[in-house]
Amino acid sequence: MVCKVVACIPAYNEERTIAKVVLKTMKYVDKVIVCDDGSTDLTGEIARRLGAEVIRHERNMGKGVALRDLFIRAMELNPDLVVVLDADDQHDADEIPKLIEPLKNGEADVAIGSRFVEGAKTDVPFYRRMGLKLINFLGRRLLKANVKDTQTGFRAFNAKSLAILADVDSKGFGIESEQIALALKKGLKIVEVPVTIRYKGLPKTSKKPPLLHGGEIIVTILRLVVEDRPLLCLGIPGAILMLTAIALGAYVLLLFNATRYFSIPMAMMTLGASLSGITLMVAALTLYGLNRAMRRVEKESTKNEDSNRVGH
Repeated sequence: MVCKVVACIPAYNEERTIAKVVLKTMKYVDKVIVCDDGSTDLTGEIARRLGAEVIRHERNMGKGVALRDLFIRAMELNPDLVVVLDADDQHDADEIPKLIEPLKNGEADVAIGSRFVEGAKTDVPFYRRMGLKLINFLGRRLLKANVKDTQTGFRAFNAKSLAILADVDSKGFGIESEQIALALKKGLKIVEVPVTIRYKGLPKTSKKPPLLHGGEIIVTILRLVVEDRPLLCLGIPGAILMLTAIALGAYVLLLFNATRYFSIPMAMMTLGASLSGITLMVAALTLYGLNRAMRRVEKESTKNEDSNRVGH
C-alpha cells in the first residue's frame, strides 16, 4: 500500500542546518512543511527556495504553537502519515522509513523516535541525560505513560492520531508531554522506535537555558495531572488545609478561654489555611465537574458518529 507522507518541521533561527534537514527529508516524504517560528535569519527563505512549504510566524510563538499550525496545515492535505522532526539536524532523516514502519503496518497510532530503548544511539551530554531522566520519570509516574523517552521531537502520527493531537494547549516545549498524555487519554497506541539523536558538532540545540527548558516541561506535566485528577491533586490538599484551619482555630479559642490572650499570628495562620483550603476545594470541584461534562459530551459525540456510520 502506498502511503502519502507529510513532514512537519518547526524551525527557529536554523539557517545553518535547515537546508540539510529539508533536502534529506524530501527523499522519504511527499511534502515538507516548515514553520518558520519568527526567525530573524534566513531559515524560512532557505526552506522555501528548496521547495518546502513555509508557514511564517511574524514573532516567535513557541514550539507548541508551531506544531499546532503545522498539524492544521498537514490535515488539509489528507496525508496517511505525518512525520515531525527538528530543524537543528539532531534527528537523522534517513531513519524516517524505520520510524513510520509500525504505523504503515497498523501496529500503532503514534511512533516515538527514542534515545533510551535498545538499539538507540545518542551522545546526549551528561547534564541533559540527568535532566531527561528526571523528566521521563515524572512523565511515567504522573502521566502513567510507559514511554522511556517522553521528550524526543522525532515522531510519526497516522491520520487518526493527527486529528486528535492537533488539539493541544501547550505553547512551548511542554508539547511533547501533552501529546503523550492526550494520546493515552484517547486510547491511541504508542510505540517507541530506536533512533540516532546527536548533539556533538551541532549548533546550540536548545533555544532556552536548560533550567528554564526543564522547568517549562515539568510545569506542563503538573498542569496535565491537575487537570486530569483534580480531586486528588487539589481536593485532598484543600481538605488537609481545612482540617488544619479547624485545629488551629480550636487552639486559638482554647488559648483565649484559658488565658484571655488572643494570638494574632495563630489567627492569621488559621485564616490563611482556611482560605487556601476553600480555594483549592472549589477549584477541585469545578475542574471535576468540567471534566465530567466534557467526557459526557465526548461520549455523546462518539455515539452520534457511530450511529451515523451504521446509518450509512
